[in-house]
Amino acid sequence: MTFETIISICLGVGLSASVGFRVFLPLFALSLASYFDVWQLNESWEWIGSTAALITLGAATIVEIFAYFIPYIDNLLDSIAVPLAALAGTAIMLSTVADLSPVITWSLAIIAGGGTAAAVAGTSSATRLTSTATTGGIANPVVSSIETGTSVVMSVVSIFLPILAVVLVIILLFIIFRLYKKFKPSKAQNQ
Repeated sequence: MTFETIISICLGVGLSASVGFRVFLPLFALSLASYFDVWQLNESWEWIGSTAALITLGAATIVEIFAYFIPYIDNLLDSIAVPLAALAGTAIMLSTVADLSPVITWSLAIIAGGGTAAAVAGTSSATRLTSTATTGGIANPVVSSIETGTSVVMSVVSIFLPILAVVLVIILLFIIFRLYKKFKPSKAQNQ
């Protein structure tokens, strides 16, 4: 495995985690990176760097960001965001991973890309649902701002410092795991 392959996997994992917060923002960031030749995509995914894709993903990003600032609409978006995030995370890994066999590429895309995106999106969705239940949706714009900011930071770090992005993803998944264990009802309480 070459250093370029490792970097491409790190980029894919970082952007997949970012997709868990906002589906279109990391795709738009990847489109920008490809358009300006910051990152080379696999041949079959070069269309992401086209002008049409850049405009489409940019518009979708703006709509998505503003929609998440509307209480209750944000919860509705979350219900479709988890499966979309898994698909987008898989697509991002497929588009970025270089020089691996198709079996390994698809396995990485589904597990590392789609799995990471779905884990982050599921936690994000649960956070917003909790915010809606406890504050009547008043705190949801704060949650949305934090998620959007995290998605921007993760996207930029993923593109320019992919190895650091993987470290941040590991920390993020560790925090998610700890929160899940903390709030998951124990079997003793259920009986």
